[in-house]
Amino acid sequence: MSPHFDPSINRCTAADPVGILDRVSGAVKGAGMDLLLEGVVGSVAYGLDTPDSDVDYAGIYAEPTGLLLGLHPPVRERATKQGRDGSDATYHEIGKAMALMLSCNPTASDLLWLDKYTATSEFGAELVSLRHCFLSARRVRDAYFGYATSQFRRLLDRGEPQGLPDKRRAKHARHTMRLLWQGLELYTTGTLPLRVPDAERYFEFGARVTATGGEQVARALIEEYEAKFDSATTVLPTVPDEAPLEDFLQRLRRAKL
Repeated sequence: MSPHFDPSINRCTAADPVGILDRVSGAVKGAGMDLLLEGVVGSVAYGLDTPDSDVDYAGIYAEPTGLLLGLHPPVRERATKQGRDGSDATYHEIGKAMALMLSCNPTASDLLWLDKYTATSEFGAELVSLRHCFLSARRVRDAYFGYATSQFRRLLDRGEPQGLPDKRRAKHARHTMRLLWQGLELYTTGTLPLRVPDAERYFEFGARVTATGGEQVARALIEEYEAKFDSATTVLPTVPDEAPLEDFLQRLRRAKL
């Protein structure tokens, strides 16, 4: 049974997402972290990886509650760790992760919508089951459209002496297109699809942007999706459903005393 979002009551109900409770093995201890959830994200998860692509990991861990009460609690940069034997792996402390997810940050939100995980725990599985509770219409639109326009700016020459390399320009173009598509899907259906349905179309768009210099082609796509957002009917609530999230975090903090 997958998580269910009921727009008629603006509440979400917790259920076992994609069967991950069947794979729960308890909190994973590694690299000094109480790991709650970990999975492969980035281009591999989107189906936009190339032979040169790295395998990116993301995860969520919990600090001991006592540490949060001391003089130097892990906040901001100190609430994020890197790891996994030199791989590109980023782990946010659960408090920071949930704050990012409440803002509908696309990078942080991806972890809640994977089909499978490299590490899970009971709390991690429960967090995934609550993923719809983080969503709100304005934040989804602002976050995904904002990230897409940020990728668009990266398409342009940022003052680098030789301009933006073609390979990077094509990558930024693909991810501009992906973010716009994902954001509109999430806005109109309440579900975030990670893997793009037709990867070749994204690679072709990247090639067109590279061949033309990028600005006009990418700007046209952004304007197209801006019009789609304006005319779309969202299924998302106006505010996130914070009560189940607050209950979850309070119980987790008590368990980590």
